[in-house]
Amino acid sequence: MVAEVNRRAFLAATGAAAALGVVGTTEGAAAAPAAGSAAERAATARAIAGIRLPNVAVRAAAKADPTEATLAEAAQLLRRNVVTATELVSAHLERADTYDGVYQAFNARPAEAALARARAVDRGRVRGPLAGIPLTIKDNFFTAGVATTANSTIFEDFVPTYDATAWSRLQTGGAVMVGKGQMGPLATTRATLPNGTVTTVNAWTPADASVDPGGSSTGPATSVAARMSCSSIGTQTGGSIILPANRQNLTGLKPTMGRVSLHGVVPLTYTRDHVGPLARDVLDAAIMLQVLAGVDSQDPRTQGLPRKPDFIASALPKLDRKGRVTARRATRIGVPEGYLASFTGEALALQTQALAALDAIPGLTLVDVTYPDDWALLTGTFNAVRLPERTEPFLRLLQQDPTRFGVSLTSWVQGLFLSGDEWITGQRAKHRLLRDVLDTVMADCDVLLQTSVVPFDILGLPEIGFPIGFAASSAGADTLPVGTVLGGAPYEEDRLIEVVAAYQAVTDWHLRRPADPDLGGRVAGRRGAAPRLSADEVARLTA
Repeated sequence: MVAEVNRRAFLAATGAAAALGVVGTTEGAAAAPAAGSAAERAATARAIAGIRLPNVAVRAAAKADPTEATLAEAAQLLRRNVVTATELVSAHLERADTYDGVYQAFNARPAEAALARARAVDRGRVRGPLAGIPLTIKDNFFTAGVATTANSTIFEDFVPTYDATAWSRLQTGGAVMVGKGQMGPLATTRATLPNGTVTTVNAWTPADASVDPGGSSTGPATSVAARMSCSSIGTQTGGSIILPANRQNLTGLKPTMGRVSLHGVVPLTYTRDHVGPLARDVLDAAIMLQVLAGVDSQDPRTQGLPRKPDFIASALPKLDRKGRVTARRATRIGVPEGYLASFTGEALALQTQALAALDAIPGLTLVDVTYPDDWALLTGTFNAVRLPERTEPFLRLLQQDPTRFGVSLTSWVQGLFLSGDEWITGQRAKHRLLRDVLDTVMADCDVLLQTSVVPFDILGLPEIGFPIGFAASSAGADTLPVGTVLGGAPYEEDRLIEVVAAYQAVTDWHLRRPADPDLGGRVAGRRGAAPRLSADEVARLTA
């Protein structure tokens, strides 16, 4: 019954979303309303104040060094007065001072403002479930008084006068912003300069900038993996939360379209943009989503949805009478035909081990599923229908000065060449894909293993990426994180969280942290010459 209600609500919401528009320029953004009514703000504040974080066992490493702590552990240390908010925030700022010259995870670091807010938390002037927790905010979220550039010359001088709803909710929860996370230009590729020169590196291989850290939420992921913030928020249109999480040993959660407001986020593709957390484990991701999710009068997609579940409760492992980890409810995990055939070498071995670990958890069952014959067509060829939607908000700027789009210009121009009839055919294909997923692929499963994020990004369905082990890289054996991806039914993020919570309760991949980079006597750890993505590479990556 719950699944059917969720399905009906999702179909209604996706139908309405196609008719909506979004601010796409700094001129329009500056004029947009900042927030809902006073009553709405008060209701939001009450709801967030009522969120209770669980007591957790704090590991010895986290007690010795607060930057090792998960968000849940850091909150526990704060509640027990083991550390102050000022000490917690300072520790993360100091790591950034020391190492961000290597990582280049941040586009801006308002350190003084972060310390002032931490002191306010210590004095009891700022409260909430996230009080004193240092976070990274991707640089396409509006942050009042702090530049929001989306890593593009188009927005290089833009300082918002109000906060994105997502960041506003986190602030209401007491969070502290320690930096704006570097990103792919206008949320396209991994983080680079507008000319394609690579900036942010993978925290696990900081000496090798050629190792993909995932994008476009590169900085938010690297800052968390490198212990320069407890958690972060990113955006996803084509894998930009899940892929950085998989490549940097994090847990990334992309919720259902509408679960989190997009108001105050520089757009890429309106019907595919999502906001979600990049966190150290599934409990942290659940805590972040519990705060982020909610109704926003400024984003109609957030309205009229099924009631928000208790994501935090879903992330707490369940034990049977014998003390064994078990699923919170019976869940069928769909394994697509040929799933393992898409992997080779170490990745194949790790994916095989992950399947075995999931199958061994009581209550979880692996089931075979088959894709429809037209799957590749619907998720491949017709994926290009998103390109005009990306281009449309920036048409005036493309006409005025196309050089401002830098090395990614081709990907923006491509949207001009899709005809109206092709776009309409693409919309029909999208609805066909939605029917295939809901009525065929997921007819016999509750969650679905995936080798690509594209189908569920097209449809706005929830996904979660989580670590399953390590492979070899240029830095040596067991230094390259490997992850996997689960997709879920509309508004059933809680079921995805339950599965990953059970898995992380019987594995420890998510507890591992990368070694600090060797500064080698370099000033502020500044790296040497960085590789550069060509226009052809960017066009291929964003096609």
